[in-house]
Order: sequence, then C-alpha cells, then structure tokens
Amino acid sequence: MQHVQIGDKLIGAGLPVFVIAEIGVNHNGDLAMARSLIDVAVESGADAVKFQTFQADRIATAEAPKADYQIQATGSAETQFDMLRKLELSADAHRELQAYCHHRDITFLSTPFDEEAADFLDELGVPAFKISSGDVTNSPLLQHIARKGKPVILSTGMSTIEEVIEAISVLRSSGREDVILLHCVSNYPASPEEVNLRAMQTMRSAFDVPVGFSDHTQGIEIALAAVALGACVIEKHFTLDRNLPGPDHRASLEPAELKTLLRSIRKVESALGNGKKVPTASELETAKVARRSLVAARDIPAGSLLKRDMITLKRPGTGLSPAGMDNLLGRRTLKNIARGSLLNLDMFEPD
Repeated sequence: MQHVQIGDKLIGAGLPVFVIAEIGVNHNGDLAMARSLIDVAVESGADAVKFQTFQADRIATAEAPKADYQIQATGSAETQFDMLRKLELSADAHRELQAYCHHRDITFLSTPFDEEAADFLDELGVPAFKISSGDVTNSPLLQHIARKGKPVILSTGMSTIEEVIEAISVLRSSGREDVILLHCVSNYPASPEEVNLRAMQTMRSAFDVPVGFSDHTQGIEIALAAVALGACVIEKHFTLDRNLPGPDHRASLEPAELKTLLRSIRKVESALGNGKKVPTASELETAKVARRSLVAARDIPAGSLLKRDMITLKRPGTGLSPAGMDNLLGRRTLKNIARGSLLNLDMFEPD
C-alpha cells in the first residue's frame, strides 16, 4: 500500500495515526474562539486542525432546507443559507488562523466547497486538500482539486462503492495518485449501528490506498475501534462546549475528551505491534516461573531407564521442557537423581 505525505507526516499502514481535530464551523464565526480551539487541538496532541472554506451563496440556494440534524441543533426558523452565512470565515480570517497554526506548530487544513475556495486555499499553501462527503459525486470539483498537485483526503459518507470507484477514477485521471479515503457516516451524531467499520477494509482492498475514519459518533469508542482495524487517519469534530449554539457542537468532543481520544489512540496503535507472534522480553522472564519443566517424581537410581512414571511436570520453567519428554524416555541415568530435581541432559547417557 502506498504512503501519503502531508507536511512533515507520512501516512499509511504501520505508521502513526494522523489525527485531524475537526473545528469545522464550531468557531461560530468568532476568531478568538477559533484560536482557542486551535490551542485545545495542540494541547491534545492532534496532528492537524481542519476548518471549512465556503461562501453561503456558492453552496446553497436562499430556500435550501436544513438537514434534520441541523434543525434539531439550531431550529427551523432560519434557512440553511442563513445558518451558513453566519459561519463563513473571511480570507483575512483564514490567513490569521493559518499563521496561528504555524505559530503553534500544527498543520492547518480546510475543506473547500467550491473551485474558488480551492484556489484560495492553494494560494495559502495548504499541504493537502480535504474533500467533504457531499462532493464525492462532484466530478468538476474533484478534477479541479486533483490538478493542484497536492494530496487529497476524500470523505466517503453517503457513498456507494461504485461512487467511490468513480471518484477515485476522476482523481487519478486528473493526475492525483496520493489519495487517502475516509470512511464516514454523514449523520450528526451517527449511531454505532450505522457505522459499518468493516467498509474501511473493503475500500483498502479495492483501492490500495491509506484508509481512515471520519467519526461522527458520540464518544471515542468507535474511533478507537477504527484504529484497531487499521485506520491510518482519524478525523473527529471537537468544540469548547457541546451546549454552544451551532449545527455541529452536539456531535463533537469537548477538550478533555479530545485529549483522552489522542492518548487512547496512541495506546491502541502501540498495542498493534508488528504482527509477529513472538514472546516479549518481559514474557521470557515470566516463562521462567510460569512454564513447567521435567522433574523427578521420585528418587531415581543411577543406571535406571527413564520411564514415564518417574517424571512429573512442575514449575519453574528453567529445566527441560515437557515438549521434549518423549525424546528423554528410555534413556539411562548416569547418576542418582533425587526426587524433585529438575532434569537436565547431563543426567542421562547420550541419545
């Protein structure tokens, strides 16, 4: 499987999980809040933060309805257009936040929702493009972004495998081979029963690219399960307070939870190991006391032919292994062996 370089991080199988702390629109249009969110991401140990780059009039018509989860979070009095308008970040705000990320030594990413937004982010020098699930079938945007010459992270919520095949084809035919796919369920919050984490394995086999998980479930358990199943990237929304107004706060982690997620991801990935079934150094010490050895079951005079009833199997495991007992039976003893002694080859005639 290929690896993908984003900034100074190499992403792929066997490498540390690349964690994207998704701010999205949880800044509520407030730059001070956005900077505080960046601080939280840095303190948690995330590799990147991600915003969203859009203008409402390029995304939605004036009458476009809200999604059900948006209505539940923000009510139905305003349209989707009105809600998005409040959450836009200006060009200057992007520049300021990118500079702040550079100052805090965390990667700045943002999802462009149209070609103009992609052009702007390219001018800013983002190291990669994140494409939202809603644009998996937006071939013109995929082509436009692919031609920028930068890695692409593509979320695949709401998609069939056939749609993902087509999206990958569009990206590759436009010169983009360094692609990361994120499995995703586009509901906020998504229920664990909907998540179907095994779809990550399906896409990894189908496309031979790094695959991760953009997690919209509540809590951290499902993200950790994704890491255990081999996710190379984890993306997770976070907020300063789940009770803040806005469409995505309810499905987001709070600061302490984000720190716990990062700490837990690093524990899980360290536990995955290299796949070789060998004892650890600490187990070798444990084996000395936990395994059994061949032990004299009674006093055995010199010159005796060793029989099964002369042997018992007891700890510690520092003597001859029970696995070799059959090779020892029938051999003649060279010396008297006291009951309870650990047997060793020097006690017997050579085979």
